[in-house]
Amino acid sequence: MTEYTAVASRYLDVWNETDPEKRRGLVEEVFARDATYTDPLGAVAGHEGIDGFVAGAQQQFAGLRFDLGGVVDGHHDLARFTWHLGPAGAPEPVAIGFDVVRVEGGKIKQVLGFLDKMPG
Repeated sequence: MTEYTAVASRYLDVWNETDPEKRRGLVEEVFARDATYTDPLGAVAGHEGIDGFVAGAQQQFAGLRFDLGGVVDGHHDLARFTWHLGPAGAPEPVAIGFDVVRVEGGKIKQVLGFLDKMPG
């Protein structure tokens, strides 16, 4: 597993952790304190903002999980990857997105998200 794949995997671990206390711990472990997250559905900053945004997505898509949609690419302090959201083992994801993350000091400092496929 490359360094970039490890970052993307830990990032998706945050999105898949439904226990609020464990998820908050992962947010603090994976993201810099002043990290920002921006996608077409919102823009948040800091551990509290990111945790709240993830919690909202989990309520909206209860029972679904995020998985890597292919190979993670990266250089310098940047990684880019596609993710899929759907029921475990489903042949077709409900949602597909593409994220670019910037890492600083071993933690995610910035996320720029794009949505390629969304339900409804």
